[in-house]
Amino acid sequence: MPARTREPREMTALLGPIPEATSPAVSRSMKGNRGKNTAPELLLRRLLRQAGFPGYRLHWKKAPGHPDISYPGRRVAIFVNGCFWHRCPHCQPAEPKSHSDYWHQKFELNRERDARKREELERAGWVVITVWECELKSDAIGAVAGVVKTLQAR
Repeated sequence: MPARTREPREMTALLGPIPEATSPAVSRSMKGNRGKNTAPELLLRRLLRQAGFPGYRLHWKKAPGHPDISYPGRRVAIFVNGCFWHRCPHCQPAEPKSHSDYWHQKFELNRERDARKREELERAGWVVITVWECELKSDAIGAVAGVVKTLQAR
């Protein structure tokens, strides 16, 4: 039986209440964060279309883990991860200094969820690609080239 992804309210129960923002600027910044259609996602989707790979599905509910971008016929799932929220191994963003216990646990739960999603997809025969926000910022063409290579092979 596949591992179940936690619902947002379950994560809230594990983490406790969201701590108060330390300033109005932090509050505005956190409210501006999106879960879908982020700037890195939009950039990658545009580059994939330009490279001749339209026809993807967004957050496709039939794919385990609901990847950001799916190519069902090729069984390729792409996650576009924000460096801060998913703790990028490349740029290693600093953890917040305020409410550090909360954030440490939040990031750990995010990493566990990411690993579960990847495992579910791979068990179902999908190839899983993770594209990091910093990769798209520093070398978008290189990042999409790796994705295109995988898509061509499938």
